[in-house]
Amino acid sequence: MGIEEDIGFFERVPMFSLLGRPALRILAIGAESQYLQSGAVLFNAGDPADGGYIIQEGSLTLEPGTPTEGIVELIAGPGTLLGELALLTDTVRPATASALEPTIVVRVSRSLFLKTLEGYPAAAKKLRDTMSARVDQWTREIANVRRVLDTRDAPSFRPGRGDN
Repeated sequence: MGIEEDIGFFERVPMFSLLGRPALRILAIGAESQYLQSGAVLFNAGDPADGGYIIQEGSLTLEPGTPTEGIVELIAGPGTLLGELALLTDTVRPATASALEPTIVVRVSRSLFLKTLEGYPAAAKKLRDTMSARVDQWTREIANVRRVLDTRDAPSFRPGRGDN
């Protein structure tokens, strides 16, 4: 792929699309492609995470590192960004990622991503604002779930049974 195709690929990834073409050019130049054969492990649950991976072709299965009720595995396909948080801060991989078929991923290291944000402060601000809005949304959703659970767990009021 040429640089323009690489930039176009990054533009289709929601988090990266916020950054604008000049910043994406830097990411496209510095990112590394990696080919995985079917069954190959990209990373294991508990591994230190120092960047993100975008699936360019193929698919990966993600198996949680700890038993999670109701979630055995997830399948991620082209355009999926794995390790979004690892682009910004130290963290560990919560799942093991394995190729379901021949797969190509593009790795963006945290250092490259942070240097790009330093060089493009307007892009960094846009990303910060978007992530802040997402955190606010998650907070509201968690509060809504908490209210539902609190309502389910609260003792029922039954008139005439001494509950008044």
